[in-house]
Amino acid sequence: MRIGVLTGGGDCPGLNAVIRAIVRKGLDTYEDELFGFRDGWRGVIENNCEELTYESIRGILPRGGTILRSSRTNPFKREDGLERVRATYADQQLDAVIAIGGEDTLGVASRLHAEGLPVVGVPKTIDNDLGATDVTFGFDTALHIATEAIDRLHTTAESHNRILVVEVMGRHAGWIALHSGIAGGADVILIPEVPFDIDEVCERIRRRHARGRYFSIVVASEGAVPRDGTMTEESGELDEFGHPRLVKRGIGQFLEHEIESRTGFETRATVLGHVQRGGTPTAFDRVLATRFGLKAIDAVHDGALGMMASLRGTAITLVPLADAVAQLHTVPVAEYASYGVLFG
Repeated sequence: MRIGVLTGGGDCPGLNAVIRAIVRKGLDTYEDELFGFRDGWRGVIENNCEELTYESIRGILPRGGTILRSSRTNPFKREDGLERVRATYADQQLDAVIAIGGEDTLGVASRLHAEGLPVVGVPKTIDNDLGATDVTFGFDTALHIATEAIDRLHTTAESHNRILVVEVMGRHAGWIALHSGIAGGADVILIPEVPFDIDEVCERIRRRHARGRYFSIVVASEGAVPRDGTMTEESGELDEFGHPRLVKRGIGQFLEHEIESRTGFETRATVLGHVQRGGTPTAFDRVLATRFGLKAIDAVHDGALGMMASLRGTAITLVPLADAVAQLHTVPVAEYASYGVLFG
């Protein structure tokens, strides 16, 4: 069979492990011809691809990022996007495309399947917010990076009697903030799913000071907002999937200013940003990504088109792409509340 592979959206530790697994099994077991499209769906629109061989995947297992590169291109936002995708399928004589990505990339894949084009999905996102799978690869690596940063900031906070705010990724889902905050012993954790009261945040910090704990760690998702409405400033520009492009000021800077002005305690913010996306994937993410890649290439040969590899419990299974992008996988409010005894 002739199979295309692409990676779309934000880069993510483990992408290369998926590509490697697809190519290894495609060549060794099925004797496929495999083609990597450059820059996500843009490569399909522009018919920009190259053959994937054993040499292509040599040494990529521990590498972060993606050898195929990525973009946030949406064919359905281009006037002739769908027609150009169809033309690429025909020109390359593709039997299927394996799309590796998050909500946006797989949303395109789901729509293309509905248009009659053969496609299989693999879920990736460090935010762990994709539906129909328990966990996405990339999340474990981002979690480890955030937790290590919190551990390091603890000593500085304690040494200088400071409040340190750690802003982590998570525009719509607070999984990184919640899990890294719990693992790192944070005193306040703020997530998008539960709007916060800045007065309550400051009161928790004052109570710690009253007990002789003159420092605090506040972990906040980039998408966390106060109860009285969003404070995140937007540029007014949207990307091709309708997401606002955020300007420089974010939740970390907002909390730094508000906490210090309300409590009088010295406060500093650290924004982890894209360091959470980069670098070597953890062993867990390498294994999960590999299992997803093997399942995806099998799905193509089994005729399970329009499906996505998914982790359910400990098993890798297949779920419809439409289910995966139907709604985001967010932190249940009850789960967040259950950790409340640990805060402050």
